[in-house]
Parts: sequence; structure tokens; C-alpha cells
Amino acid sequence: MSHTRKTETEPEKQLWEQLDKVRAGMLGIEGSHSHMQPMAHQPDKDGQARLWFFASRDSDLFRELGDGQHAHFCIIGKDQDYHACLMGSLHENRDQAKINEYWNDHVAAWWSSKNDPDIALLEFDLMDAAIWASTKNPLRYAWEVQQAKNSDKEPDLGARAHLDFTQPKGSSAREHSDKGH
Repeated sequence: MSHTRKTETEPEKQLWEQLDKVRAGMLGIEGSHSHMQPMAHQPDKDGQARLWFFASRDSDLFRELGDGQHAHFCIIGKDQDYHACLMGSLHENRDQAKINEYWNDHVAAWWSSKNDPDIALLEFDLMDAAIWASTKNPLRYAWEVQQAKNSDKEPDLGARAHLDFTQPKGSSAREHSDKGH
């Protein structure tokens, strides 16, 4: 199933699949004067609409976080035909059990131990996500561009979907897709 078809029919499933394939994205605090930062994410192991990040307490991101902030996390698929921007609430989670749960070899490369005083576990509770998927077929791309050039319609190169994680899972209001935009 192509990215565009799956965006139209199963956008939430597709988002979690892409998050599993992509190693990192860009995380930033809404309204911040700092740039977004590349961060490795870990999907919630309990299946909640949540991502986890380990961050340095010395980072601009952590300093601007305070008691919690609205944040955005953006990813681009490995083939550059999938883009998603996730929005939600970002805050520190000091639960040592959660640090132990999400600790792995990649995190250990950055910090000396789970008890390093510089380490902070960030919890990102998702509110919504916007998804764009495009065709990676060069023939279809060329055809659509040529057709659009010779008419007054825009090229149909992909699909767009919106996920509202504040709605109950399985709700028709949770997923919405638009073909071609």
C-alpha cells in the first residue's frame, strides 16, 4: 500500500509505523525564540498517544521548558515522501521507573548512567498531528505536474490527514484526511 493510500485509510497506524522507522525528528517549544532541536524519540510502550525523549538539563530546550509547554515534533520519512508534525504538551517526568523503562544503549552513549544529574526524561503527550504523504513514483510526479501545467488544476501528488488525539481511539472524529493536499 502506498504512503498516500495509507494516509487516506489508516493515518494513525501509518504515523506510528513511521515513528518506528525514523530515528529522530525536530522538537521545539511553541513560541520559543530558540531553534527546534534534533531529538531521538521513543513511542510510549503502553500504547498511549505519547512520545518520550531524553534531554540534557543544560540544553536550551530544557531551560525553556519550565513546568511544561506546548511543543511541536516534526519527522520526515526515510524516503522523504512522508512528513508529520505532532503537537502536544511537553513536560519533565521525574519517575525513576520511567527512566529505567526507556533507558537503552543509544541513551547510554550520551549519559554516564541513569542517575546522571544532567539527564531529564521528557514526556510528550500528543494532542494532534498533521500528516502529508506524497508519491515517490517519478512518472506519476511528472504526469501530474504536466497535467497541472496544461490546465487550471493543482497536481494531485499526495494526501493529507489530521489526527486528533484528544478524541477517543476509534472515533471517526479522531482521523480526517484530504486527498491531494
